[in-house]
Amino acid sequence: MKPLAETLRPKDLQDFCAQTHLLNDAHPLKQAINNKQLHSMILWGPSGVGKTTLARIMCAQVEGYFVQLSAVLDGVKELRAVIENAKKYQNIGQSTILFVDEIHRFNKAQQDAFLPHIESGLITLIGATTENPSFELNRALLSRASVYVLEALDETGLMQILQRCMVHLNLTLDQDSQEKIVVSSSGDARRLINIVEKIDQAKLAQLDAQSISQFLQDKVSNFDKGGDIFYQQLSAFHKSVRGSSPDGALYWMARMLVGGCDPKTIARRLLAIASEDIGNADPRALEISLNAWDVYDRLGDKEGNRAIAQAAVYCAIAPKSNALYKAFNQAMTEAHETHDLPVPKHLCNAPTGLMSDLGYGQDYRYAHDEADGISHGQTYFPEALGESSYYQPTDRGLEIKIAEKLRKIRGKL
Repeated sequence: MKPLAETLRPKDLQDFCAQTHLLNDAHPLKQAINNKQLHSMILWGPSGVGKTTLARIMCAQVEGYFVQLSAVLDGVKELRAVIENAKKYQNIGQSTILFVDEIHRFNKAQQDAFLPHIESGLITLIGATTENPSFELNRALLSRASVYVLEALDETGLMQILQRCMVHLNLTLDQDSQEKIVVSSSGDARRLINIVEKIDQAKLAQLDAQSISQFLQDKVSNFDKGGDIFYQQLSAFHKSVRGSSPDGALYWMARMLVGGCDPKTIARRLLAIASEDIGNADPRALEISLNAWDVYDRLGDKEGNRAIAQAAVYCAIAPKSNALYKAFNQAMTEAHETHDLPVPKHLCNAPTGLMSDLGYGQDYRYAHDEADGISHGQTYFPEALGESSYYQPTDRGLEIKIAEKLRKIRGKL
């Protein structure tokens, strides 16, 4: 018996309840379908948004020979068999459309195997991926394929699919139950269909909102700790802290934790934020973030997560400065460009008599012997480079006082 998701898979665009932004008549993809002239493409989007279904519908529209590979199960051997069959179909005037699911799981060399056959026109490649193609696919392949972004289904589209499920299964659900199922699906049509199928198979005594809620309580969160969704949530967390929104930071932290994220991942990001986005405007942020990680290691999830949340809130409300971040990047750039400049002799040690005779350490002024502990006028850069001022403190937090001190050190007062 076929799974319900396969039974209800749309056969044409009329029944395809998603991706209207790609399938309007003004879009190049829809025009290609209408003209029966498909081009190689990458369909990028989360699970259950219709990537495989859309590929099959497009193939049917252009009357091509459709073959599907999975990067999880198949490799170059299976691709060679596809190519041999494609040559036979080409001899009788029929095109071959190769759909590769999870194409990001092919390594770079395997991805290169597609290139000559795409260029020759032997195959039209449709790759499906849940991961960002910019990171997971090589440039050569991306240059030969259009990338189309598929979006999670909205409530309207999910509700249409739910209605089809109910009709097919002769299932009756009240409005509250339907809405709960739609929300639980998180924009994933396959998840919605699987939920409805399991509800039907469970033969619940009552089909009301309460029983449906109980049935859905163990639903899997829409979170993939190794995927693009994870990195986008982590990005949202980082930007909330940087933007001084403790509430946003707590929300995205909670979202990640609910989805199964390792709390240490969040703790690591907070340490990065403390130096990158706060810096010397509030040096305590680095200490508090490090302490939160230590508390987590000592106490575990419940109390430890609270400590990380405390650090996240502190970092969010702390004064912000990326002056240190910019200064270090500038110093690194200049170090790469001038890596062969010698250390000035007055900054060198002279552990031997010969080195002392050669002038090593000569004219160095020991700061602790100076009146205010600062060797004013002493240089600290290679002579050919000249003195530089990378670090420019902001007028926020502790950096206000640091700026005053630097003006004196740099001789501006």
